[in-house]
Amino acid sequence: MGAAIGAQLVGGGHTVLWHPTGRSDATQQRAHQAQLQPVEDLTELLTEAPVVLSICPSAAAEHIADLVAEHHYPGIYVDANAISPRRMHHIHDQLAPTGASVVDAVISGPPPHDDARPRIYLAGPTDATIEARDLFSTSELDTTVLGKTIGAASALKMATASYLRTSRLLAAIAHALADSHGITDALVREAEQFGATMLVDRAYLPSVAARAWRWEAEMGEIAETLDECGLPTVLADGSAELFHLLAQEKDHWSTTPEVIFERLKQSQAE
Repeated sequence: MGAAIGAQLVGGGHTVLWHPTGRSDATQQRAHQAQLQPVEDLTELLTEAPVVLSICPSAAAEHIADLVAEHHYPGIYVDANAISPRRMHHIHDQLAPTGASVVDAVISGPPPHDDARPRIYLAGPTDATIEARDLFSTSELDTTVLGKTIGAASALKMATASYLRTSRLLAAIAHALADSHGITDALVREAEQFGATMLVDRAYLPSVAARAWRWEAEMGEIAETLDECGLPTVLADGSAELFHLLAQEKDHWSTTPEVIFERLKQSQAE
């Protein structure tokens, strides 16, 4: 997602810097293809960049904010990660003393490609959110400002992901059950009849497994957010456990649905 968003910004006429230290060969290749400019020295990067955009696995969000805070960054810091409102507030509290203007942001939808464009939601100080909105808008990304309240955008991500991530697992389990009884074609026809798009789309299941390592951490963020609102966490907790089983297929985009079903059965075997 980071490279894809960066490519959109480059296409909009912006210079996009990135910090390659410690990143994988695959990440570096994506950054090169997106025409992002590598800067090995983080101090130099933060000195040159008026806006920092953090897009990373949710588990790394606070670490990235820590690194930026250590450099007393005074610019606009846009955290666009799938984290709970509580963690978003913590990141704000880390960076605000350095003089940074912190924007709570989320990216909803797939990485931009062809005619598909993700939707970006922003919340935070008016001046900073307007500048961030204008930055994305010049790159034809659909951007909405939710208001001034830090945590609002993160809460939206938690709400949508709580439905979407769990629904993908329910579809996988339904297909596994149908396969066991030899009625998969009937399941798909029935799903088409009542408009259950996720249940129809069996071909999407390998991408669920390939991203399970990332989505497992997101479900932890969702469970925390639900708990803070006094809502049940059982679905989020259960989904995290199942994504943990599928995490063995990290980045294996060619995994078959049948392999996924066997992974899911491990939860019962164990």
